[in-house]
Amino acid sequence: MEPGSLRFLCDEMLLRLGRWLRASGYDTVIAEAGQPDRALVEQACHGGRWLLTLDRKMAEFRRAKDCVVLLTGNDVPTQVEALGRHLPVDWLHAPFSRCLVCNGVLQAADPARLAEVPEFSRESLDALYACSECHRLYWHGSHVRRMRAKLHHWKHRG
Repeated sequence: MEPGSLRFLCDEMLLRLGRWLRASGYDTVIAEAGQPDRALVEQACHGGRWLLTLDRKMAEFRRAKDCVVLLTGNDVPTQVEALGRHLPVDWLHAPFSRCLVCNGVLQAADPARLAEVPEFSRESLDALYACSECHRLYWHGSHVRRMRAKLHHWKHRG
């Protein structure tokens, strides 16, 4: 299984892990609160996604062995470690190529949108990106350096 071919569906308990998978460049859907377990398993299996969950009951469904990964841990680093024992996740797959909010693909933004960036960030701005779905703007600020360091740590720890 190639790391780049992995696609995920995170249950609502794994919202933070799901956002980190998006930060790594993985196509990751995050389930809305209250969706029935059976529907999530079916959505993952039919959609070619791995359903990531902390819910032991989801692993008991008939088709679960084909698409459910039962994780452990109440914090993201522990969940990252548990996920690495199941799937070959490359945390530096395609960093910062997806919207952290809606999972859309990021593309170069129209230069006219530079006016929407806070003035203090414009000086050090090297590139501006927009989500293809929700049109949210992204740029590489100091937070990206911190996030990239964490992704690098997870890649080389696993």
